[in-house]
Amino acid sequence: MIFIIPCIDTYRKIDLRVVSYAVPPQEILSKDSVTVSVDAVVYFRTSDPIASVNNVDDAIYSTKLLAQTTLRNALGMKTLTEMLTEREAIAQLCETILDEGTEHWGVKVERVEVKDIRLPQQLTRAMAAEAEAAREARAKVVAAEGEQKVRWQLLLTNDNQILKPRNLQLYARKRSIVEIDHQRK
Repeated sequence: MIFIIPCIDTYRKIDLRVVSYAVPPQEILSKDSVTVSVDAVVYFRTSDPIASVNNVDDAIYSTKLLAQTTLRNALGMKTLTEMLTEREAIAQLCETILDEGTEHWGVKVERVEVKDIRLPQQLTRAMAAEAEAAREARAKVVAAEGEQKVRWQLLLTNDNQILKPRNLQLYARKRSIVEIDHQRK
């Protein structure tokens, strides 16, 4: 039984359940100077209610603010490629930093998840164009290798066979088919 003396004592209800906080989209400048928008979710709970009341004015609000700045700082040290490929490591880093920062507030960070990393539309279009150019370059290399093999085969045959009009027609036809297929792709 707890007695509260009016005008002297006050009480606060502290929720000990896990709180999920959706970090609003953060505009972050990566290490390689690309601006991305990142969403994350932080799951935390009050582990020590007394420290939560005594050490910080509003532990939940302070944890939310710290989550935003930690996400920005952690991702600001990464390149775009690292952001896209190392999501789990980034989430683990944010969780560790947040947990250390909120420990003396009586808050335990359970988990951090990076939900979405959105690129600017211009960058998305540029990356798609670059991928298309790379595919076209590979197709040209394959076509050139095929043409070179045909030439070697023709050279390996008898000199009389090369000069026959029928063989030259077949070579020209195959070359035009390869060019048509290449243009379709």
